[in-house]
Amino acid sequence: MAVVIARLGIWVLRTASGPGPRTKPEIEDVEELDVFLVCRECGTEFRVTRLGELQIPRHCGEPMEVVRRSAEDGPLPD
Repeated sequence: MAVVIARLGIWVLRTASGPGPRTKPEIEDVEELDVFLVCRECGTEFRVTRLGELQIPRHCGEPMEVVRRSAEDGPLPD
């Protein structure tokens, strides 16, 4: 009887927990695209070289902006 209850409990927990683990997105090399994340408050820049699951970071309390420009242009003016 205890085995039946244990198996039933495991089945219920597996069903309630949803599908298995998500597959991770394939990482894409975007170094040649010159994509930057820029903080408009203080001017901090991060160059994006690989994309997977994009999560926009926060800096100075605000989300950073995605900017596409030539890497040779240098940092944005103040």
